[in-house]
Amino acid sequence: MTELAVKAQSRISLPSDQDSSGRTLGQEELEQLRHVIESGTLTCTKGTACATLEKRFADMLGAKFAIACASGSAAIHTAIAAIDPEPGDEIITTSITDMGALTPILYQGAIPVFADVDPYTCNVTAETIAARISERTRAIIVTHLFGNPCEMKDIVALAAQHNLPIIEDCAQAYLARYDDQYVGTIGAIGCFSLQQGKHITTGEGGLVVSNDPDYARRVRLYVNKAWGYGDANPDHYFLALNYRLTELQGAVAVAQLAKLQDGVDQRRAMAARLTKAISGLDGVSPPAHAEGSVHTYWRYCVWVDGSKLPGGSPALGAGLKQYGIAAAPRYIQKPAFRCQVLRDQCTFGKSRFPFTLARPEAVDYDAALFPGTFQGLDEILVLPWNERFTEAHVDFIADAIRAEHARLCK
Repeated sequence: MTELAVKAQSRISLPSDQDSSGRTLGQEELEQLRHVIESGTLTCTKGTACATLEKRFADMLGAKFAIACASGSAAIHTAIAAIDPEPGDEIITTSITDMGALTPILYQGAIPVFADVDPYTCNVTAETIAARISERTRAIIVTHLFGNPCEMKDIVALAAQHNLPIIEDCAQAYLARYDDQYVGTIGAIGCFSLQQGKHITTGEGGLVVSNDPDYARRVRLYVNKAWGYGDANPDHYFLALNYRLTELQGAVAVAQLAKLQDGVDQRRAMAARLTKAISGLDGVSPPAHAEGSVHTYWRYCVWVDGSKLPGGSPALGAGLKQYGIAAAPRYIQKPAFRCQVLRDQCTFGKSRFPFTLARPEAVDYDAALFPGTFQGLDEILVLPWNERFTEAHVDFIADAIRAEHARLCK
């Protein structure tokens, strides 16, 4: 470790969203929890906290409906269940995403078909989606990675041309906007996560929004084992799970939601400061976003051109770790389709279902089909980020990046 790194590390410690240093949890959450515990009602089917959360979140986004659920993965699962694909139908998704956004496709008997991404945002585009559409395509999932909205205008037009619903994965993109519209409200269904490291958290949890009453009803039913609460003659209408959020989590989320805008504003302000500080470094590109869109920085990413900065993203990341900065080259170590569950089709027993229904082209994972994916993963460096970052933290990161850049360029 260099002398500068030792001094820097002893001078400042970055807040972490894995504990209280990087989270806004406090008295407001405790007060909401007290109300729920004193009520003695911890289930959302009888309590008021989850209903309050749903109403306030829908109002915040300008959506007609919001439904709370157990996780971000559950949010995606309920959205796919609302679309109700036939076995073997194809759902186009991104090659760079969490497995929790992919396994629900398989659980609903559909085939995930991977679109390539723009290497400089790691988001899907209308062009990469169009290349994967077939006569069996049933829906499109777009992931607004790191809080950076996909370029939705062309994607929406493409989906309309093929009469395909869009599911927006907004797990990392609270209050991100595209053309003055919040992500999650642009497509048919929007999905959010309340997991520990997201913009707001209940440890685990999710939210689903929609302006379509039919989709919203089916999502709510799926969360509740397809039992029609409030119906004149309720029944379990179709195959579904229990994906309910508890009132305890709902209480925490109600308090967290009130802090969301301030947290997003702080993330954006600090991101602008870091971008200004490192702009102009040869071979290091700050995050880019579509004109007119609002990036809300779940993480701050840079793209490192190894032909200009020796060692590329791994070398810069290793250098930053000497300063106590948990920089992550690649974000994920390999594209989703190279994970064992997909690569070896490890699904239900030895059946390989639903892959047994797939077209060969739908499960063709040849690297030549995904140049943007491999370039993006090779060049991206993901920096830690949360609402507790201050100017001092950002300046510390900027100084470390400049110092390591100079060292690598020697």
